[in-house]
Amino acid sequence: MNVVTSRPAARPPGPSGGWTTRGGRRRGLVGSASGRSLAPQPRLVPPIEEVPGTPPRRPERSPGRRPATPRPPRPPEPLPGLAALVTLSLLATFFAWVSAGPFWLAVGHSTAGTAVIAECTGGGLTQRCRGSFLADGGRYVAHGVRISGVPAERTSTGTALPAQMTGADAATAYADFGAGRHLRWLLGLLLVLACGAGIARWTGATRLSDRRGRRWAVSGALAGPLLIALGFLAAAW
Repeated sequence: MNVVTSRPAARPPGPSGGWTTRGGRRRGLVGSASGRSLAPQPRLVPPIEEVPGTPPRRPERSPGRRPATPRPPRPPEPLPGLAALVTLSLLATFFAWVSAGPFWLAVGHSTAGTAVIAECTGGGLTQRCRGSFLADGGRYVAHGVRISGVPAERTSTGTALPAQMTGADAATAYADFGAGRHLRWLLGLLLVLACGAGIARWTGATRLSDRRGRRWAVSGALAGPLLIALGFLAAAW
């Protein structure tokens, strides 16, 4: 004899989307109130560079391109450098020559006296005057010396002007006083230094790759014109 047992029928789904039994317990769908299942959340994985113990990743190189390598400095051309050296050395010699006498006069190494004009030619920057110089007290007389700084209105023959000379063996008597005398030697020595800087630039001394060699080359380029100026200062004493 078969015994049929009946189970309580499940109630229809409630408002939450699940099935409710007679005891009030809910069964059925798991999810939101609308009955749809929740989508799986993605798992966050840190980049490979942030994982401890991972070696750094090498940067990717584009195929077919090589890293640029610095080119060595181009050596200077010998002929232009030699021409600049000779030209600037001659200019430095001229500027040192015209600055030596006014420098000693500016520092007080001079002999006062009277210059007598014998002849003057030209005018302005091209003016050339010659004559005689008589030192005060009759210490010496210099004939045929060049007289510098003669005013344009006093260039006639026989005109006497107060002047100065650095010594009896000097070849120039200076009749200009005041700021013009200081400007003459100051500009001359500045131009001597400019010639030294030009020698260092145009001979390639400033473009040497070795730092120590560059220092020695620049020092030699500046020392050359300065030694020339010192030689003329010693000769004009």
